[in-house]
Amino acid sequence: MNRKIRKAVFPVAGLGTRFLPATKAVPKEMLTIVDRPVIQLAVDEAKEAGIEHFIFVTGRNKGVIEDHFDKQYELEETLRARGKNEALDKLNEDLPGAGQTSFTRQQEPLGLGHAVWCARELVGDEPFALVLPDMLMHAKKGCLSQMLGAYEKYGGNIVAVEEVPHEDVSKYGVVGCTDQVGDTFRITEMVEKPAIEDAPSNQIISGRYILQPEVFAKIENQNPGAGGEIQITDAMIALMEEQPFHGYQFSGKTYDCGSKIGFLAANVAYGLERDDLSGDFKAVLKEILADSDLL
Repeated sequence: MNRKIRKAVFPVAGLGTRFLPATKAVPKEMLTIVDRPVIQLAVDEAKEAGIEHFIFVTGRNKGVIEDHFDKQYELEETLRARGKNEALDKLNEDLPGAGQTSFTRQQEPLGLGHAVWCARELVGDEPFALVLPDMLMHAKKGCLSQMLGAYEKYGGNIVAVEEVPHEDVSKYGVVGCTDQVGDTFRITEMVEKPAIEDAPSNQIISGRYILQPEVFAKIENQNPGAGGEIQITDAMIALMEEQPFHGYQFSGKTYDCGSKIGFLAANVAYGLERDDLSGDFKAVLKEILADSDLL
């Protein structure tokens, strides 16, 4: 029987230089999609999937993330005194339970693999989810919940993937695939940012993983890879020699909130689906698009 996925790791140590000057004092993970921080949406997805323990790998100047997932007594008392019970209830609904969050530091920016390795003692000897908050998965049923169905069937390691135009494969980690059944297939190889002619497919790794704990030993013993950093892809390639990996083609839309275009697109998509905003928002968008200087 496959062991339950109870823990999720969220790497949030990045500097967010593509969003300067906004991220000079505010972590990029706290930038909002409408009125919810990006990191909150990632945690929402994990909570929907039944995750019980949320592990954040932080860096300097990221203390506000820890504060966000803590009680704020002064704010709560002010809301209570003003009768803003709906806002107060929402804050309490979003708050993880006591002991459900852990924070550890990645002191140096040595790559995603290194950030994951920093969480090894908190994860322990059990499988875990890895959630990259920058990659916002917009779906009726969360991407991680969808992946758990594949994990229950196949076990091992599961990687969320999606198709991109073949001419774009050199921007991503790409997987080779075989034995596809429905939305799931066996991964035969992984290549980080291959040349177009060398790409094994147009299926790219998209920011959600279910990994076995043996990956930590692979990270610890690997040399720096692309960009001089410790890459999680290299560790997974090494682990593939010992354990099965499956790709899962999730149903939904990915917004890369590490890019300005992806971030703006996510705000539009989430804004348009809000019952309290969509009507007025559509009208404003039509007005903006009607401006001849912008068409």
